[in-house]
Amino acid sequence: MNPTTIKTAYAAARDRYAEMGVECDDALDTLSATPISLQCWQGDDVRGLETASAGDPGGGLQVTGSHPGRARNAEELRRDLAMAMALSPGCQRVNLHACYPDGVGPAADRDALEPAHFQGWIDWAKRLGIGLDFNPTFFAHSKAASGLTLTHPDPAVREFWIAHGVACRRIGQAMGRALGTPCVVNVWIPDGSKDSPADRSGPRERLRDSLDRVFAEAIDPAAARDAVEPKLFGIGSESYVAGSYDFYLAYAVARHKMLCLDMGHFHPTEGIADKLSAVLGWLDEALIHVSRGVRWDSDHVVVLSDELRTVAEEIVRGGYLPRVHLAMDYFDASINRVAAWVIGARSLTKALLMALVEPAAELRRMEADGDFTGRLALMEDLKTMPLGAVWDEFCRREDVPTGNLWMSDIRRYETDVQMKRT
Repeated sequence: MNPTTIKTAYAAARDRYAEMGVECDDALDTLSATPISLQCWQGDDVRGLETASAGDPGGGLQVTGSHPGRARNAEELRRDLAMAMALSPGCQRVNLHACYPDGVGPAADRDALEPAHFQGWIDWAKRLGIGLDFNPTFFAHSKAASGLTLTHPDPAVREFWIAHGVACRRIGQAMGRALGTPCVVNVWIPDGSKDSPADRSGPRERLRDSLDRVFAEAIDPAAARDAVEPKLFGIGSESYVAGSYDFYLAYAVARHKMLCLDMGHFHPTEGIADKLSAVLGWLDEALIHVSRGVRWDSDHVVVLSDELRTVAEEIVRGGYLPRVHLAMDYFDASINRVAAWVIGARSLTKALLMALVEPAAELRRMEADGDFTGRLALMEDLKTMPLGAVWDEFCRREDVPTGNLWMSDIRRYETDVQMKRT
């Protein structure tokens, strides 16, 4: 689209929003400074970079599809991530799993990983001026073949995974110090039971004690932050998950940890927007894994859905942007993997923009005055405001394609780069 046309349309839209008491330029400045962490595992179907990896994530994870062009090594994965970031407006970070080492020194098992094993990622992020986040990988390993890690009844197996968690926190701290921005280190485990267990308390007691040991070593909060992530069920843990929402909510409050709310980790009819004001009344920060659940599958590419809009509205209305970390979490091999990143990132950014140009003060005033009719009417009017013109202006300012023009770049990249991978 012609830049002059974009500016003209934006000026008209800005005036419309100004009539409602909204300053669009302020909204765009806030949006530009709001980071979104892109998940590295979308680019290679969660296969990882370990030399012993068989390419099957397991642990309750399943990647579907066989679209050509999967990244096969760290260089290709970083090239794909850079392409996705170049087509997504706003501020990005990259979210790594521990099964993606790329550094110096001899290979090590997960209980002996060190920051040096991820030096390639640290150097790359430093060149791009972005932050990194980190996740221990409690799956796709011989010691996780049973589906149990930190709750395993065998103390030796638990010791291995505790050591892995400790190592990952040290790696996250090193990343944060090297890059000058806190690294969110998020713990998710697949532990659970396919059928109804006879003992629900035992695994949770072992999980509590294992987590206490993982978190025993103090880390610099300016360099790294701890998060714990619940899930309703997984493949092979349909009936019982030790790390449920109730367990981790209680643990996060008791141990002063960040709670991760994954949009696809709850019942299909249960949204997370209402949970934010509840948990942030007790916790300093929250991590949101932005995903899209479809029936039982929680990891579809994020789109601009009503649920996503509601979450973004709650973040902005509650003044939670400084306290909420946003990270994408899905893996889809049925479409171009770079496009999947871009679609998800742009959808979340649009949802945040919609929330930022909402006349929140006026809506709160109406609500406080008991004017629920006016509140509903204004909310409905907002749905036909010229948001598209504001979005196009944001893309112009961020120097990324407007509309669907970015797909031309994806088509070229697929032909020139991805389709040549064999």
